[in-house]
Amino acid sequence: MTAITPEKIQARHLSRNAYLYVRQSTLRQVFENTESTQRQYALRERAVSLGWRIDQVFVIDSDLGQSGACAVDREGFQRLVTEVSMGKAGIVMGLEVSRLARNSSDSHRLLEICALTDTLLLDGDGVYDPAHFNDRLVLGLKGTMSEAELHVLRARLRGGILNKARRGELEIRLPIGFVYDGEGRVSLDPDQRIQESIREFFLTFRRTASAMATVKAFRGAGLKFPRRIYRGPHKGDVQWDELDHSRALWILHHPRYTGAFCFGRTRTRKLPDGHQVSQTLPVDEWTALIRDAHQGYITWEQFEQHVQILHDNAQAHGCERDLGAPAKGRRCCRDLLYAGVAVTG
Repeated sequence: MTAITPEKIQARHLSRNAYLYVRQSTLRQVFENTESTQRQYALRERAVSLGWRIDQVFVIDSDLGQSGACAVDREGFQRLVTEVSMGKAGIVMGLEVSRLARNSSDSHRLLEICALTDTLLLDGDGVYDPAHFNDRLVLGLKGTMSEAELHVLRARLRGGILNKARRGELEIRLPIGFVYDGEGRVSLDPDQRIQESIREFFLTFRRTASAMATVKAFRGAGLKFPRRIYRGPHKGDVQWDELDHSRALWILHHPRYTGAFCFGRTRTRKLPDGHQVSQTLPVDEWTALIRDAHQGYITWEQFEQHVQILHDNAQAHGCERDLGAPAKGRRCCRDLLYAGVAVTG
């Protein structure tokens, strides 16, 4: 790699600020891999040794604990790009080029701006001038290798997850009514009140054939429905709330209540703005489906009947809401399914 060449650092660079970008991909790395974080912060002294005053060195560390796969939600990276674009930076520092961005488009964007604003780059291997072809080539190769590394890591992790899922051994968050026992096996929640509430829910739906009617029946009888808390100081506790329509639909569409292990029911894709959308997949496209993997509350046949009832109710509801435009009703249902939200029942 290019060695440190002070000749690249000119008075015009020293007259501007030095920006140190500090990042770790996850909060776990922040707390456990402290040596890497300390090495990144130590680059402040490197800037001083190269001629910058300590008051000229600005540390941007607001992205600690965030992945470098996409710059959209990384406030620190966006601030860095802004400072460079405004010509305030004489040099940008990071322990590795991959610490700036693992996404090639983000990395190349920063290199372009640095070249246009005569801003140098520094990492653990040396000082680079993006306006010079050789330095830019090295930086580009580093960025490409970093993105490839991310792809390989993801593929390995995903492969391990899929293998465990296909065997039905992957531990995933269970819906209310199920717990893992001491040996990691799924069983019904030992709390009889929870079991009775779920059984009453399915009995009521089979009697009313409507998710909304089920909700009204529960509320009319003053019945609460359990919900497990997954975050915060009360994590793991069960809270009893009024049953609402969206929760009723979610339960009716969840195959786990049949005692089946299922994984990969949705497909997620990334939008150009960095956000993600999920699409609900048909059963034959799920990654894994193992029926009767453990005890359930209903049979698979009952589950299919429930889903069909909800589907029929949704179509009828769409026609009733807008009899003059049935296509609009179908489009509404399709959009709700595409968003991963159960249609009305």
